[in-house]
Amino acid sequence: MSESDRGGRARGVGLGLALVSALAFGGSGVAAKPLIEAGLDPLHVVWLRVTGAALVMLPLAVRHRALPRERPALLAGFGLLGVAGVQACYFAAISRIPVGVALLVEYLAPALVLGWVRFVQRRPVTRAAALGVVLAVGGLACVVEVWSGLSFDALGLLLALGAAGCQVGYFVLADPGPRSGDRAPDPLGVIAYGLLVGAVVLTAVARPWTMDWSALGRSADLNGTPVAAGLLLAWIVLIATVLAYVTGVLSVRRLSPPVAGVVACLEAVVATVLAWVLLGEHLSAPQIAGGAVVLAGAFIAQTSSPGKDRGELEPAGDAERELSARGTAA
Repeated sequence: MSESDRGGRARGVGLGLALVSALAFGGSGVAAKPLIEAGLDPLHVVWLRVTGAALVMLPLAVRHRALPRERPALLAGFGLLGVAGVQACYFAAISRIPVGVALLVEYLAPALVLGWVRFVQRRPVTRAAALGVVLAVGGLACVVEVWSGLSFDALGLLLALGAAGCQVGYFVLADPGPRSGDRAPDPLGVIAYGLLVGAVVLTAVARPWTMDWSALGRSADLNGTPVAAGLLLAWIVLIATVLAYVTGVLSVRRLSPPVAGVVACLEAVVATVLAWVLLGEHLSAPQIAGGAVVLAGAFIAQTSSPGKDRGELEPAGDAERELSARGTAA
């Protein structure tokens, strides 16, 4: 098999994994909303999600127990930013600004990734990736109908930007690359320890001892259909978290942070469509048009050359060392 054929196959696998990740992440809201309406606090749902996933991945953490010694900054950064930071900042943001606005601001992350590469690392980016980001962000504005409830709240917008920044950390740290003389860390080990770190941080924030645990034994309403709360929680943990993170990290390693980030914007489209089908939240014409634009942006972004993207991107291992030097991930 030629080098170009292998590259095309890797691109196809990476794109497929990114799509699976977007589908899995996008399904979290449909399952979480009935749980919240059944009496659970949003932060408690996030804590259950991350802690449950951490327990599922615990055997892999044991298997890769050398990782905390080898890459402490990477694991701390991934757990704080890619797991706990995104979730906590987003839920705090939607308590102050409309959900659509918070979602749009959070999904500025692909643009921020390109900005980091272009202006901080001072490396060129492909035109396809840049155009894909512009289209995806514009399409997201239509999907979430940002004009329907825009209200300026400085702290809320800062929290949403914090979620976007944390998502940048997720895409960058998901592909740490090998350090000098070492091989790249196993992605499953990184995810397992990232979830453990996130669970510990969210425990302090969510205070699960105050949660109404009895709600998990009741049924939740899914657009008029009673569904066991435990079943919805299992979906959130196994599909919307474990499967979503595993396929997401693997996709970043086969594509690049900017390209994978743009494809991840499909999560908003998936979430909106599922809400339409399962929760009866109907889509408007601008939302349907916006979804088509996001799809176009994702397609254009993934047509950029993987090899070129790799050459233009600074290995995320450098980001890890920067985090360690600044002490922000320790």
